[in-house]
Amino acid sequence: MYDVREELCKGVVIGAGGVVTVIFTPVLLGLLGFTKIGIAAGSIAAKIMAWLGVVPSGSLFAFLQSIGATGLTLTLAGYVASFGGTMGWMLSAICNQNNTTST
Repeated sequence: MYDVREELCKGVVIGAGGVVTVIFTPVLLGLLGFTKIGIAAGSIAAKIMAWLGVVPSGSLFAFLQSIGATGLTLTLAGYVASFGGTMGWMLSAICNQNNTTST
C-alpha cells in the first residue's frame, strides 16, 4: 500500500544527503590539508604529495587541491549533491527493507 509519509521521509533523506554532501565536501578537504592557500604542512595531503613527488596536472590530487583552493563550482556542486542524494536514497532503501511486508 502506498504511504505518503514514507515517500516524504525518503525525499527528505535524499535531499538531506545531497545538501550535507555539498556542505561537508569542502570541510573534509580542508581537514585533509587541501586549503585555500595550498597544501597544509604536516597534513595528510602533504604526506601524499611527498609520496607522489611531482603531481601531474589533471590528476585526482590536483583536482582535489583545486576544489580546496576555489571551492565547489556550481556544476561540481550538482555532481556532489547527486552523489550525496544517491547515498541517501540507498540508505533509505536499506533502512526500509525491514518495513516491507509480503501478503
